[in-house]
Amino acid sequence: MEKENIVELKNVSVAFDGEQVLDGLDLEIKDKEFITLLGPSGCGKTTTLRLIAGFLEPDGGDILFEGKKI
Repeated sequence: MEKENIVELKNVSVAFDGEQVLDGLDLEIKDKEFITLLGPSGCGKTTTLRLIAGFLEPDGGDILFEGKKI
């Protein structure tokens, strides 16, 4: 049995002052899954976490929690 997606980011994009930070990000986090975000400075790790936490709204795409758009 496949686990349910708890958090989904679908084609998410974010830009700050005209500079694209995230472009077409897709991410699925399943129930009880542990993930890490790795990358160089300025690649969008903190922006992704702020989107998931609800501190930031995407310019495009959808964020779902337990299948419901947030």
